[in-house]
Amino acid sequence: MPKIDVNETLFFELLGETMDAQALEAALPVAKAELDGWVTEGAPEDRVIKIELNDTNRPDLWSTAGLARQLKSYRSGKLPTYHFFSSEQNTREAEYTIKVEKSVEAIRPYLAAFVVSGKAISDAMLRDMIQTQEKLCWNFGRKRRSVSMGLYRIELIKWPVRYYASKPEAASFVPLAMEQKLNLKEILQQHPKGKEYGFILEGNAEYPLLSGADQRILSFPPIINSNDLGAVQTGDTDLLVEFTGSDMMSICLSANIVACDFADAGYTVKPVQVDYEYDTPFGRSVVFPYYFQVPATVDAGRVTKLLGDSISPELMQAALYRMGMSSDIHGQYVRVMPPPYRNDFLHAVDLVEDVMIGRGMDTFLPERPHDFTIGRLTPIELLSRRAKELFVGLGYQEMIYNYLGSRRDYLQRMNLDDTGVVRIANPMTENYEIVRPSILPCLLQSEAVSSKAPYPHRIFECGKVAFLDSQANYGSVTRQRIGFLSAHPAADFNEAASLLSAVLYFLNSEYAVEESDDPRFIPGRQATLLLAGKALGVFGEVHPSVLENWGINMPAVCGEFDLETLLG
Repeated sequence: MPKIDVNETLFFELLGETMDAQALEAALPVAKAELDGWVTEGAPEDRVIKIELNDTNRPDLWSTAGLARQLKSYRSGKLPTYHFFSSEQNTREAEYTIKVEKSVEAIRPYLAAFVVSGKAISDAMLRDMIQTQEKLCWNFGRKRRSVSMGLYRIELIKWPVRYYASKPEAASFVPLAMEQKLNLKEILQQHPKGKEYGFILEGNAEYPLLSGADQRILSFPPIINSNDLGAVQTGDTDLLVEFTGSDMMSICLSANIVACDFADAGYTVKPVQVDYEYDTPFGRSVVFPYYFQVPATVDAGRVTKLLGDSISPELMQAALYRMGMSSDIHGQYVRVMPPPYRNDFLHAVDLVEDVMIGRGMDTFLPERPHDFTIGRLTPIELLSRRAKELFVGLGYQEMIYNYLGSRRDYLQRMNLDDTGVVRIANPMTENYEIVRPSILPCLLQSEAVSSKAPYPHRIFECGKVAFLDSQANYGSVTRQRIGFLSAHPAADFNEAASLLSAVLYFLNSEYAVEESDDPRFIPGRQATLLLAGKALGVFGEVHPSVLENWGINMPAVCGEFDLETLLG
């Protein structure tokens, strides 16, 4: 979960009141947060409050201003107002313009921006902006893939700004924290940020650039700013804040969050018009910050049912107002207009949660359960335990693995494509981007690091796998399977066939086999298990190319079958 460091003085200025640790800890659950520590040494302006956020769906809370805004709305019952937003119905005039050229459409297509002015940037505000940039771009922006952010000094920029693609060797500038001029290819090879984030642009013949009308380069998004226009310092008064990325909604929401943070801190936010040479979800000319949220509706009856207490539409409206949302009542329904910095209402239940928090979780009286129930194991759990006992009795050692893994391990090393694979939409790391479609990669991963252990190696696991299914309610299916692996010099097809024959015999299951064509196994030394004509699983000798992919030098046989199919 995200953790942020909050400057004590800035936080209490934005909140409009001071608190001690006990009062703050009691208030933080409103923002689904908790106090993680408080550095009280030194002057008040140097003290830091450490906060842990328990909700990854609220990136607007990952900053000092955002956290203060939520607590202030709840405690004072007053909503902040922002008059600088454009929308589909109301487009504002913009003093500044950025032109987005066709050349970036296939590379990094979207850009949002605004200008802040009015007072000098304080050290606390600059630190908070840098932290916000890191949290938004790393957590919410998928390590800068879908969102990256840049800050620039307006006084050095010649308008209109141009966003375009360039050949790696055709453009050069002095990147931030360096003194020598490098071209784009050299930046990816030599600059620390280029080495860290160069993977985002991998495979592109051209790279995106942001430059002024005088051809001075502002930045090489999403990698690094220039060392002059992009080196923001304490005391700067006018800044350009820009966001680029692969997802329009994400960069627009990020821009809205940061714009509201600056406005809450007393800065003037000025719109920027972004003109595209191609179509975007918001059109070809968009004035940012841009309000794109759509109304959300919740039924008072649903709220009452889910929260277990009678809550009228009027009480719902008051609770939502304390959470920072305006609304209107239509009979039993409350129609909510989400604030510009929130886009987390995917279902009516999300609004029910805000009603609960806004009303106050301590206002719900504790209640004992009315029904008496007896817990028992499900049929699939009973079958799984029987199967595991059989494998242990046959000399196999049980293993337990994660259900998430990388494309490299689950697909590439297994000679498989991504057909039917369940992907994580916003993975925190490439090591956990896919829900495993098979148990076998996990077993091979263990074998790959076990070459020094005495042979034979015999391991198994009983667990879940998942794959896409258009006929399922949620578009995917999760199944319980058991997989095994045996590795030693004499491992062959007959060993795997004998093992499965014994296991399925003691599970009272009659089966048949037929020839299979699975790229994970050696042709002619593999088979499909059938139960009443329906595919149950597969087994065979592991293909040499798969063993080579994993760095395994010992022959191995493996297989897996679906336990839920045995239940009928």
